[in-house]
Amino acid sequence: MASFSLTIHMPLSEIIIQTIQHEGPLSFHDFMEMALYYPEQGYYSSIDQRTRRLNEREESPELASVIGALLARQLEEMWKLLDKNSFTIVEYGAGTGNFCRAIFGYFKNKPELYKNLHYCIIEKCDAVMERERKHLCEEAEWFSSIEQVPYVPDCILSNEVVNNFAVHEVVMQKELMEVFVDYKDGFIEILRPASDALKEYLKEMHVVLPPGYRTEINMDALQWLRKNASALQKGFMLTIDHGFPANEFFSLSRHRGNLICDDDQTGVIYRAVGEKDIKAHVNFTALHHWGRKHGLECCGFTSQAHFLHGLGLVPALDELDTGDGSSCKEKIIQLYRKIMRISSRFNILVQQKGLMEPKLSGLSCAKNYV
Repeated sequence: MASFSLTIHMPLSEIIIQTIQHEGPLSFHDFMEMALYYPEQGYYSSIDQRTRRLNEREESPELASVIGALLARQLEEMWKLLDKNSFTIVEYGAGTGNFCRAIFGYFKNKPELYKNLHYCIIEKCDAVMERERKHLCEEAEWFSSIEQVPYVPDCILSNEVVNNFAVHEVVMQKELMEVFVDYKDGFIEILRPASDALKEYLKEMHVVLPPGYRTEINMDALQWLRKNASALQKGFMLTIDHGFPANEFFSLSRHRGNLICDDDQTGVIYRAVGEKDIKAHVNFTALHHWGRKHGLECCGFTSQAHFLHGLGLVPALDELDTGDGSSCKEKIIQLYRKIMRISSRFNILVQQKGLMEPKLSGLSCAKNYV
């Protein structure tokens, strides 16, 4: 991977150009890593950029309160299944902190759980960590990696995290080729023979790509899984993200790949570098497959909509209806529709380690299988 050693007092695109001129073409993985996480200038490490984005996209407090409280209900159920006094939650990336606040709000009404709660947030960017410390006043602790957490995790939670890992782009020609980024009067893509590790990934997934097919391979997610599984002795891992099972991820309709750049898939990735978010839809089957290799068993896979229904979404919304007027009823209906619209974009994978087929309410309405 390219080193972040050049000066940050120039535009990020110029830093990447100089890196290419000094070190040669970058793999798309390394380009994406720099675009998102280069110190102080990457999309996620620029505090001004991230703050502006979070403010623009911040969920309504009411919506976050409902979803967060239902998620907390599932976490409470996990705590009871583990039959422990203490409960350690490790969350990757708190973002706006709305869900974190909602979880704490729910747990404060559960004194026995609340007094024994350790809530640990992992952020890879120091600037983001400092921002969260200022606007999250809950009794959370921050770390830069799961290896630093001094407690044994009981639940590892991630919400829109895996889709921001840098990915390798590959294209099938006469053999599998990897996409590299070069610079010739602009950023251009070139192809080089893919590494054995990338070829082995597809072989392990029993995937044979047709000629011309382009897709992503998320090797960072596999390392992330390994670290989490190593840290988790007995407990749960809950992954919420954009993505699909493998049969859809590798479908012919996705022959151009699964990358999204600020909701636009038409070539803006190489423009305004550092100012655009780059996401890669998650291959949930891969998380399930490699999770099992590291001792994580699948509890279930479902849409966020079904997950919330299983946890009592409709009764929870009914409890908000404290008035008798039609305007209040309409507000509840609109909130339900908004939650369903947002939830339709996400899937949830729950994995566990050290338990015997635990039954979780959030998976009681599961309709999809990984």
